[in-house]
Amino acid sequence: MSDRKRRVNEAIKQVLSDTIPSLKDPRIGFVTVTGVEATKDFAYAKVFVSVLGSDKEQKRTLEGLAAAHGVLQAHVARELRLRRTPVLTFEYDPTVERGVRLTQIIDELAPDHPEDDAS
Repeated sequence: MSDRKRRVNEAIKQVLSDTIPSLKDPRIGFVTVTGVEATKDFAYAKVFVSVLGSDKEQKRTLEGLAAAHGVLQAHVARELRLRRTPVLTFEYDPTVERGVRLTQIIDELAPDHPEDDAS
């Protein structure tokens, strides 16, 4: 990945992370933008999000984000002033959830260490 593409992806991620919490759509729950992948020509960008809550809440949040994509895209355009603002699509990123689940499994399987009890 080129440096420019990496910088643009990170800039889009930052703008969306700052903007999404201010959306008034009641469908949108607690969202964390975990990554952005723009195409080579910056025509499209997949925005990966982690959503706190049940499967139903995750689905509702993705629907709310899809409905708000025009507003979010306009905000990205205003903030970043790119020649071409990518069309945003939102996808659920299960990696955070998997990481939490793996940590729980490791904690359950790991034997207690005596030094942990001393604190």
